[in-house]
Amino acid sequence: MPSVEPAYIETFQNGLFKEKIEKAYELLRSCTLCPRRCKVDRMSGQTGICKTGERAYVSSYSPHFGEEAPLVGSQGSGTIFFTHCNLLCIFCQNYDISHKGYGYEKSSEQLAGMMLQLQNTGCHNINFVTPSHVVPQILAALEGAIEGGLSVPLIFNTGGYDSVETLKILEGVFDIYMPDFKFWDPGIADATCKAKDYPEMARRAIIAMHRQVGDLEIDEAGIARRGLLIRHLVLPSGLAGTREIMKFIAKEISLNTYVNIMPQYRPCGRASEMEELSIRLSSDDYNNALQAAEEEGLTRLDSRRRSFKIL
Repeated sequence: MPSVEPAYIETFQNGLFKEKIEKAYELLRSCTLCPRRCKVDRMSGQTGICKTGERAYVSSYSPHFGEEAPLVGSQGSGTIFFTHCNLLCIFCQNYDISHKGYGYEKSSEQLAGMMLQLQNTGCHNINFVTPSHVVPQILAALEGAIEGGLSVPLIFNTGGYDSVETLKILEGVFDIYMPDFKFWDPGIADATCKAKDYPEMARRAIIAMHRQVGDLEIDEAGIARRGLLIRHLVLPSGLAGTREIMKFIAKEISLNTYVNIMPQYRPCGRASEMEELSIRLSSDDYNNALQAAEEEGLTRLDSRRRSFKIL
């Protein structure tokens, strides 16, 4: 398909960015940016679950080649890893970043500079990793980056614990939504991240994301330009509820949904607090997850999925 101009270009040209920025920052004054709804005044320096006030923190930024093939291409995905998180899974593989807060406070100008630097190195997109708690800061930085010539697709790479109200503000800004769908069972979500409502919030968010951008569209060069890509990390002993999640995607989203069923679970962080999570993933767990997706009719499964090896 022909190359499509990123959605945010038209939104910016139509003068809608300032309104979006104002709406997003207003949510910070009694923070309801995500489903945690901490209601702290982040603009005055108060912090809630995400431990982030008025400014965003960044742990690293660079071209990344470990993402899905349609995002990486030949020049990499331009990832910006935000520090802290609104979900805080006890088994997080980036525990130092999400829980311990490794990173540095950045201004809007510095964030804009990162985006332009990544674009200038040839990255196919700008990939915001764990962005749910810093949406206003991203929008403010984008305004400057667009003025500076930003022109590649934007990826909202999220844990899936997102507010539909916030996603409405982002309509016309992000080209690609890449949410996780982590757990189907509220009890597992409660035990692993103290977010019993995660399954319901993730379902609502993914429906809203798909309504905005549709199924994943890939150009002639094999690069994703727009659409939804869902990630699902397989957990030991079926804890993630993979079958139900795949059924939801097939019936409520689209049979044409691009899904990455990920086999890289290993005990990290505080995973040992749950006996079921203190072991590595087995080949049976992973193969059963693939079978569930295929039996539910999903065919656009990430091509690297069969590289799983028992360690």
